[in-house]
Amino acid sequence: MRASHVLVGILVTASLIFAAVGAAMNDTFYLRLATEALIYAGLALSVDILLGYTGLLSLGQALFFGMGAYLSALVLMIVPSFWAAFAATAIVSAIAGLVGGFIVNRVRGAYFALITFGMAQIAAKVVYNTRALGASDGLIGVPVININLGIASISSASPAAFFIFVLSLIVIFYVLSAYLLDTPFGRLLIALRANENRVQFLGYRTMTARLAAYVIAAMIAALSGALYPMLRGFVSPELLFFATSGNAVITVVTGGAGTLVGALYGSLLLTLLKSVVGSYTEHHLIVIGLLFMGAVVFLPRGLMGVVRPAIERMLARETKP
Repeated sequence: MRASHVLVGILVTASLIFAAVGAAMNDTFYLRLATEALIYAGLALSVDILLGYTGLLSLGQALFFGMGAYLSALVLMIVPSFWAAFAATAIVSAIAGLVGGFIVNRVRGAYFALITFGMAQIAAKVVYNTRALGASDGLIGVPVININLGIASISSASPAAFFIFVLSLIVIFYVLSAYLLDTPFGRLLIALRANENRVQFLGYRTMTARLAAYVIAAMIAALSGALYPMLRGFVSPELLFFATSGNAVITVVTGGAGTLVGALYGSLLLTLLKSVVGSYTEHHLIVIGLLFMGAVVFLPRGLMGVVRPAIERMLARETKP
């Protein structure tokens, strides 16, 4: 984990420099784009907890991401308070993750992936056909809010300030996830990925551990999604579609599954590619697909499989007497 922490430190430092330059240049587009990349990094982080550590391939994590976005938008349109929207999203996502976890954790392997995919598709269709939620047009008119931090207040309309705020939240998600996965509970999840049957013989309740991992991932995805309407001012049913879940899986595999930090770097890389390639052609998905195939074939451990060992060797040299 030390190498991952160093890489997160590098990312935070680079992001703060980027925010300072963007604020000095009065930039809006690139700061908003980077903020969106960080929000999707939270979604990828939740996928990595399931796929990289627990060995569960979820193809429907967009269910919780979109749910968090819609719930946050609804709360903000009634009570324009960040803390009210965040608290409501945390409570509802925990309950939804618990209910969904009881359903999906009854099966294993490909059936788990298919059930998560099916649940997300059902939710997407319900939202898409519900007029009260804006149907296919989504919810528009989410107000600009001021986030009261006690000693200061941040406006969601300020590109640099909101970027730093979202960066802080994603880093908090990373720190909490890294701490949790470095405990005996995290070791148990890794053991489940390796051989679930042997874990049962050690006296552990595997269903409970899998359910806990699913609820934690659901909450991280939903809380990340809750930031989306604050950034864009609207939410769309597309946030619940399979493409959102698929992009999160591609992000994790490209960045490096089972590293946590790979989800952050993978999201930034994927967002940058979509923006750059999308400015030249509308067929940017072909490039993303080729990237994913290349990562699987030539970088089976992802980008972090190349970068992290170099950081580890550097740290090892520094600790030698």
